[in-house]
Amino acid sequence: MARNGIGSSGGKKNGAGQFFLATLLLWLVSVVFEIAFNLRTELLWVICGGCFFQLMNWVVRSWISRDPIFVNTSVSLLHSIITSASVVFILLNQCLAKGLDEMFDHSELVGGTWKWAYPALCFSCGYFAYDQWDMLQYRLYSGLIPSILVHHLVLLVCFTLALYRNVTINYLILTLICEMHSIFLHVRKLRRMAGIRDSNTALVKLEWVLNWTAFVFARCIPHILITIKLIKDAHKFGKGVELPLALSGMAGMNILNVGLGLDLFHAFRRERSHRRNQENGNLHDHGE
Repeated sequence: MARNGIGSSGGKKNGAGQFFLATLLLWLVSVVFEIAFNLRTELLWVICGGCFFQLMNWVVRSWISRDPIFVNTSVSLLHSIITSASVVFILLNQCLAKGLDEMFDHSELVGGTWKWAYPALCFSCGYFAYDQWDMLQYRLYSGLIPSILVHHLVLLVCFTLALYRNVTINYLILTLICEMHSIFLHVRKLRRMAGIRDSNTALVKLEWVLNWTAFVFARCIPHILITIKLIKDAHKFGKGVELPLALSGMAGMNILNVGLGLDLFHAFRRERSHRRNQENGNLHDHGE
């Protein structure tokens, strides 16, 4: 998703940062407790994910750039690529093994776990913990209640509860299809940071086509279909927290998608306006 830059209070410690740091530490203690005392060794993939992306952070910072926003965005791009490839692999593997009807059966989505789905979800969970830490460490957020930190906290809570209880793993894997769109968001940000801003170039035009295509088919439509599926199968859920948590999580994602779509539209319109101004300026120069 799109990242906020360093806000006006970027260099100052504030209550929001301390609160989210405390919740991150509590989350870490909880995961370590599950691994060490409840012998949930499968959760080691969470630790592996966090350590891997922290290592990639160090590599980018040491060899490419020390700009915290560039480093954070580069590692986020890597996560989006890895997660997208993992999700596509898992879905294709299951489609070939079981077929679409059995794959998307309610009992399979809620109580089952597709092959490789659990470690893939753990790995992404580790990434979100790393990313939360990186943003807190370098103050890559702004506002009294930073939306990006809230987003990460909600994801960590939802993912971790699902991993602890081993339920709705497959549903959560489906939500990660949106990482295919996040690839183009991160590419656009890195491209602009590299100074490539000429919207007349074929590369930038292609990027926008892919960005909008992925936004519709990899983010909006999958999340809407997941929401419809949850509502349709609501009567099949038990009396636990799974359904309320899933519905509230998907409602939040759909709301974020609307906001992201508006941000994309405004950015697209700004670039087109800038291109028109450049063309008008060139015509004026030639007229003289």
